[in-house]
Formats: sequence, structure tokens, C-alpha cells
Amino acid sequence: MDEQKNVLQQKDDFLAYKDKKQVFLGGVLGFFIGLAIIVPGVSGAAIAIILGLYEKLLYSMGNLFKSFKKCIKFLIPVIIGGIIGFVGGFFTVQKLLNLFPFAVIALFGGFMFGSYPAITDKIKNQKRTALSTFLFALGVIIPVVISLISVFYGASQRGLTNLRIYHYIIFLVIGYLIAITQIIPGLSATALLMTLGYFTALLNAVGFELIKNVPLLMVYVCLVIGFVIGMLTFSKILSLVLAKFEVNTFNLIAGLSLGAVVTMFFNPDIYEVYSSWHKNGINVWELVIGIVLFVIGMILAYKLVLFERKHVKIETEVVKDILEDDKQEIEIE
Repeated sequence: MDEQKNVLQQKDDFLAYKDKKQVFLGGVLGFFIGLAIIVPGVSGAAIAIILGLYEKLLYSMGNLFKSFKKCIKFLIPVIIGGIIGFVGGFFTVQKLLNLFPFAVIALFGGFMFGSYPAITDKIKNQKRTALSTFLFALGVIIPVVISLISVFYGASQRGLTNLRIYHYIIFLVIGYLIAITQIIPGLSATALLMTLGYFTALLNAVGFELIKNVPLLMVYVCLVIGFVIGMLTFSKILSLVLAKFEVNTFNLIAGLSLGAVVTMFFNPDIYEVYSSWHKNGINVWELVIGIVLFVIGMILAYKLVLFERKHVKIETEVVKDILEDDKQEIEIE
């Protein structure tokens, strides 16, 4: 009985925000998750690892109905940040991408590259094996291949007219897949939507008139439902995988994260910039500004990684105990 109380207390401490700074970091995490749906290559899951909140995020989503009160307290700042990130990304970052695409992508690319050591921290002391090398290489290849497909073989831009019942089923599935891209570092919701040919149509349809167009509104309702189901179920699956195969999983994640940095500079949006430069000459100022912003983003991100290493204790043992306990409960059920 005492042991069970101990485990419950560990779970309380594990998810609880200790101070306002941690609440703020939860909001920052949500902001990047929301932003990741708009900006190619940005990974909310990678940011979660940098901030030391990845395991907490997976656990809180995977156990929402079992420990609703504790999990929702952790998730509220993330949800609020996610809404701000999505809206802010749509009304500001996306506009900046239209004006200065290479420079904006370079800034986020530098941030993702500079934060990469936070992801490799999980595996840097592990012995390199053939399997770990294969998983790392596979991780690098997956986002690169998706990006290549989206650039050269992606579906032509699809419209959102003449919608049928089966279209809504498709959007439920797409919503689920978008959730997976937010849970696994290195996968991009933007790249996925571009590959399927729906990115531009979904982005352009967002507006104040949307609520009057019920068939179109239902597309976004289906996306949200699929997204929520995906976040709740796939996070549980990944929690169990991490509990059993942590090192191998993080080798794959490290590869995915590195591959994601590459895809930020090679996707349909940025490919249009390169094509324009090829035809009309390189925009030297944007190139120079982009390089400078890449370096700034990289330095800021690495400073954040160093800060987190020094001041934030990631409760690794508690995380493992909780995930292992969670896995045993499922096996018993």
C-alpha cells in the first residue's frame, strides 16, 4: 500500500509545475507545437526534448483519462501556447515566409540545428552498435525522402470543393498523421500536407468566413478530431516503446531530428525560392541575412541547451519508473 502511494506521489511530482518558469516553458513548448503546423521543418517534439518536457508530454497525453486532473494541469499551458503558436504562425510567420522565405527558414533552421545536442544527450554515452547506427541512418533518411517526394512527386494542389463523405474520413486520418508528426521529433506536418497536396488549400481557407461554410468547416473539425485522437493514442504507444527500447528509440529520433534540419532547406516552399534564384539571380541580401539569422538562431538555441543542462534536472529515473509502471498496468489489463 505504501509503495502504491509512493508511485502515485512520484506521478504527482513528475507532472506538477514547480514554479512559474516551468509553466512558462510549458507555454513555450505549446507555442512551437502550434508553430510547427505552419512552418516547414519546425519540430514541437524536438523542442519538448530540449526543454526536458518530452516524457512528461507523452505521459500526460497518454494517461489523460486515467489521471485527468493532474494531466490536464500540465497540458493547459501547452494547449494555450499551441493556440498562440498556430494563430501567431498563421498571421505573422506565414506572412514573413511569403516576404522573406529563405531568411525566416534559416532562422528556424539555425534554432533546430543549435538545439540538436539536447537530443543526442540521450545517447551520447551509449555504445554504438550496428542496430543503433542503422536506426540513426534510417531516421535521417525518412524526412529527407518525404521532402524529396513532396518536391518532385508531391500531389498537385488539391481543392476543398465538392466534398463527399469519404473526404471527411480522409481528413480524420490526416489529422491523426499530423498528430504523429508532432509527437515524433523530425517529422513535419507541413511537409506531410505538402506531399498530400492539401497544405495551400487548408491554409488559404482559414478566415472569418469559414464558420459560414459548413462543409468546409467540417474539414477542420475532422482534422481536429483526428489530431486529438492521434495525440492521445500515439503518445501512449510511444511512451511504452520508450520504456522498453529507450536507447534505440532515441537513436532513431536523433536521426529524424538531423534529417528535419536538412528538409527545412529542401521542401516545396523553399524550392520555389531556389528556382527563382536560378532564373533571376540570387537575392544576395536575403542570402546574407539568412546566413546571419541561421548563426544567431544556432547560438541562441545552443545557449538554451547549455542553460537547461545546468539548471533543469530531467527526472530520468522517475520517468523510467513511471513509464515502466504504466507498461505493467497495461500488461495486467
